[in-house]
Amino acid sequence: MKINWGTGIVIGMALFISFILYLVINMLTDKKFNHDLVTEEYYQKELYYQEEIDAETNAFALEENISDRRVENGWIIEFPEYLELSKISGNLNFYRPSDENLDFNIPLKLTSYQIFIKDEQLKKGRWNINIHWEYEETPYLYKNEIVY
Repeated sequence: MKINWGTGIVIGMALFISFILYLVINMLTDKKFNHDLVTEEYYQKELYYQEEIDAETNAFALEENISDRRVENGWIIEFPEYLELSKISGNLNFYRPSDENLDFNIPLKLTSYQIFIKDEQLKKGRWNINIHWEYEETPYLYKNEIVY
C-alpha cells in the first residue's frame, strides 16, 4: 500500500495531537505535580496590596531598616536599636513556597532587638521572610527572600 503526502500529513498530525493529549492528561493526573494556588485567599489578599505597598514604603523611609543574616545555628533578625521595643507589634512570617506545611508565624513581643530562628525550624531551601509590624501606629513591612 502506498501512502501519499496528504495521508502522511494527517497521520503525522494525529500522532502529534495524541502525544500532546498524553502529556496534558499525564500532567493533570500525576500526584507529584501540585497545582494549588500559592495563597488560599488570593483575591482577598489582592485587595490589600496597596496597604502593603504603603507599609513597605514606610519601611524604606526609616533611617535604618530591619536586617537579617545567617549565623552558625540559625537565622537572626535585627530591629533598629533606636526604636523603643515596647512600641513594636506585629507578626513575623517565614513562608516556604515549595511546602506550605513548613510555614510558620511568630508574633512580635520583643524583649531584645534580635530574634533568633533555630536551625531546626528552617529546612534547607528557599524561604520568604515577611515582617508586618507597627511602630507608634504606623505600619511597616519588611520582605526578604533567602536560601537557607
